[in-house]
Amino acid sequence: MKKRIVAKFGTGVLTTDASGLQLDAAQFARLAAEIAALISAGHSVVVISSAAVAGGVAALGLPGRPDTLPAKQACAAVGQSQLMRAYQEAFAAHGLVAAQLLLTHDDIDSRQRRQNAENTLGELLTYPRVVPIINENDSVAVEELKFGDNDTLGAEVAQLCGADLLLILTGSDGLHGGGRRLPVVTDPVEARRHVTGEKGQHSTGGMGSKLDAVVVAIGAGIETWILDGRRPGQMASAVAGGDVGTRFPARK
Repeated sequence: MKKRIVAKFGTGVLTTDASGLQLDAAQFARLAAEIAALISAGHSVVVISSAAVAGGVAALGLPGRPDTLPAKQACAAVGQSQLMRAYQEAFAAHGLVAAQLLLTHDDIDSRQRRQNAENTLGELLTYPRVVPIINENDSVAVEELKFGDNDTLGAEVAQLCGADLLLILTGSDGLHGGGRRLPVVTDPVEARRHVTGEKGQHSTGGMGSKLDAVVVAIGAGIETWILDGRRPGQMASAVAGGDVGTRFPARK
């Protein structure tokens, strides 16, 4: 069955293990190859991407992620072009074209702007070789920089484009509880008791923000997965219903 998939990549998935502040070309190449395989199988894929700030930090030669919001926004303004270049080069190797959309939560909340975004995204998805790449417009918006690492935006976009699946790729192989991975969770609100509050050094989100996104998505009838973005083959396995990550079945 052909599916419409939204895949959200966190900063830690797209940057080098050593610093978290350098875009990882090998990761972009692998993820693009996996998305290309999904598209060849007849699925359509929308990417929600973090890591603009990380790209800006590297391009500006800064020693680390800045602390002030204006400095982070400046890094995002520089890094967004670096991020898109990485996607363009990775997808071009498979004959695919990357399309950039920068959104804010206000774009989703406003009826007219939401309709405009929905129309643009819908039109892009009529071209089977185009992969929409969506990021929060971090140079002017602050939500992703301060709170959610694009997790909530992923859930909102999944609703916007009528997705069948939302795949949240992160540095963890799913939600853990009692010292083990939980393969299926039907109540993400109750599952919050397993969240420790820890998050990656260069992430603005954490498992809590991912569960918030899960609640929104499954409530809209979109099956959601939390997957290990560093482990090959996770997206294809999830699409096939395999035993990877943590699956959150959609609510009817």
